[in-house]
Amino acid sequence: MGRTSKDQAKKGGRIRRLFTWKKLLGTFFVGCLLVMGAFYAVYLMVPVPTANADATLQSNVYKYSNGKVMARTGKINREIVGLEKVPQDVQRAFVAAENKTFYKDNGVDIKGTVRAAWNTLTGKGKQGGSTITQQYVKNYYLSQDQTATRKLKEMVIAIKVDQNMQKPEILAGYMNTSYYGRNAYGIQAAAQAYYGVDAAKLNAAQGAYLASLLQAPSQYDWTSASTEGRKLVEQRWNYVLDNMVEEGWLDSGKRAGMKFPVPQKPKAPKGMSGQSGYIVEAANQELMRQGVSEEDLKAGGWTITLNIDEKKQKALVRAVDKQLEDKLDRKDSKKQASVQAGATSVDPKTGAVVALYGGIGATEHWTNNATRRDYQPASTFKPLVLASALDNDAVTQDGRKIGLGTIYDGTSKRAVVGSSIPFNPENEDNQSYGPVSVQKATNSSINSVYAQMIVDVGPTKAKQTAIGLGMKDGVDFGATPSMSLGVMGASTMDMAGAYATLDNHGVKVTPTLVKSAEHKDRTAEPVKSIGDRVISREAADTTTKAMQGVVRSGSGFRAAGDYAAAGKTGTSENNRSAWFVGYTPELVTAVGLFGEDAKGNQVTLTDTINPGRANGGRTPAQIWGAYTTDALGGGSDASFDLKTDGTSGGDGTAPTPTETATGSPTPTTTPSDEATTPTQPPTSTATTPTQPPTSTATTPPTPPPTKTDEPTTEPPPDGNGASDGRPGQ
Repeated sequence: MGRTSKDQAKKGGRIRRLFTWKKLLGTFFVGCLLVMGAFYAVYLMVPVPTANADATLQSNVYKYSNGKVMARTGKINREIVGLEKVPQDVQRAFVAAENKTFYKDNGVDIKGTVRAAWNTLTGKGKQGGSTITQQYVKNYYLSQDQTATRKLKEMVIAIKVDQNMQKPEILAGYMNTSYYGRNAYGIQAAAQAYYGVDAAKLNAAQGAYLASLLQAPSQYDWTSASTEGRKLVEQRWNYVLDNMVEEGWLDSGKRAGMKFPVPQKPKAPKGMSGQSGYIVEAANQELMRQGVSEEDLKAGGWTITLNIDEKKQKALVRAVDKQLEDKLDRKDSKKQASVQAGATSVDPKTGAVVALYGGIGATEHWTNNATRRDYQPASTFKPLVLASALDNDAVTQDGRKIGLGTIYDGTSKRAVVGSSIPFNPENEDNQSYGPVSVQKATNSSINSVYAQMIVDVGPTKAKQTAIGLGMKDGVDFGATPSMSLGVMGASTMDMAGAYATLDNHGVKVTPTLVKSAEHKDRTAEPVKSIGDRVISREAADTTTKAMQGVVRSGSGFRAAGDYAAAGKTGTSENNRSAWFVGYTPELVTAVGLFGEDAKGNQVTLTDTINPGRANGGRTPAQIWGAYTTDALGGGSDASFDLKTDGTSGGDGTAPTPTETATGSPTPTTTPSDEATTPTQPPTSTATTPTQPPTSTATTPPTPPPTKTDEPTTEPPPDGNGASDGRPGQ
């Protein structure tokens, strides 16, 4: 039976009584209280968590001395910067883009958040509505998951964060944790990625574009966006600027004149390939010696400005490529593939390492040839022996003060006098010179002369001088006569430092890579690159004068150019390393070649770059000359300001002493790397004269040769690489 109208009326009455306005309102308030109670319970239960792992990751940024980025290291390309380094116009652009009420709200936008959560729950896709505080919380504390639970936590934590942090801190956190596309996290990385500048140099228009990117980084990247994407991002950019005008943050007249700031094209990440890896690792080692821990460096966040001069660095690479790499067949010749080059270039006035060459590439040959100390510096050590003799006022065995004009016996295999350790080194190709001046012995790198000189000085004193100048002490640095031939290990940076101290008139120079190292929370103290005086100016300057002869008319003539220069060649035992270390008044550079097989063993350089020995006077001197010419802009008018001891040895051989060695004719040599056999070998062994000669040289100085790629004359031998492979020759 159907229900009667009376029954229906009764039912309607019951419904009306059940859903009265009073009951509905009461139910609503109870519901609100329950929701509020539940939210408060969640508020009490949900703590502010620690930052998520990725939020705190940063890269280390390494810059050239001119501020240009050389390399970045780290998993995430982020460099956190304080808000004080971001222009106010840029800060306001982000607020105008995302949350105009940011400075007034309590960290959440209830209406926007509820709408976003509802759309997420009902499957309508990702929706906006979060405040800057909420987005910061999501980036820094939570994850990017689109779930209701995460959204609720985001709201709760945002309120707590707003209560405990200042608005500038929150805004800085938001700008530093946001992703901008192009693998750039944070405003600093974004500024570099899109405009090639630091965040501090962004203008309002650029800031508005970067703020616009956050809505859709890939879609809004102007250089790869579709026509529609470009249209949308430009609309977004205009929206941001108009909001700034509306809020009174941007003058309307200035706004009217703004043009869309088209970003630069994406560039490959600044990685560790080529020379960058060598430089970064050497800089890190320097920082660790200054007290920065390895863990601290790995954590990232450092902005490290180097002393590396970008132009000089490129010039050094060009010189090595032209004078060495272009002449080698590394692919098909194992022998030629064994040749390794290293170089360090230093400003002697500041100690700044302005260029460094570590090898063919850090990702191909990781050992840094500029800083390795496992090869002998050979005869490039001889000037340090001379400097010690001059500084200590040393005298010969018969009491004559040592200077550039002092006569020594240059006979090959001559036994040194006055040593408790027997030593009779062979000159290159066993060439004997008879009586020669110290200047001539330096020009031609005569082993027998310097072996006697270090005994006259005292090996211990010579070692002390060398360490004072910049050599590093070690187990292979024995104070013996053989030390005169450079049998210890040394790096190109060590030798550049020692020669820079000579160039700096005896005041200690420590080669320094790091100009400054700054972190958001701290800074690192740079190395003190200029120290105290370690030898007298007269000793340093007289040594410089001696080495000018090496470049002018000695074994280093291939390094000569349109500049004043002093230097020394060297070739080590069995021709395993070949060196040229030299300087101008403005620049000190050490170049070394090292023979190393695929297993890391030291091997000879003979018959690799050229037939025969790879003397320091050949390719190393050519690299040095090409680099120095380029680095100095083609040449230099600067001259050495020298205060010497007043002695002069000329550039030729010494006259025959009047009282001794009368039967020893002075051999005539032409400039040659490969030692020539005297036409008339000495008929008797020369002895150290008991009286100084009345003059230091009868042969006038040889004029500097014309510098060509293939000289018609050869320099004198550099005094190294004896045929029997004796150490240090």
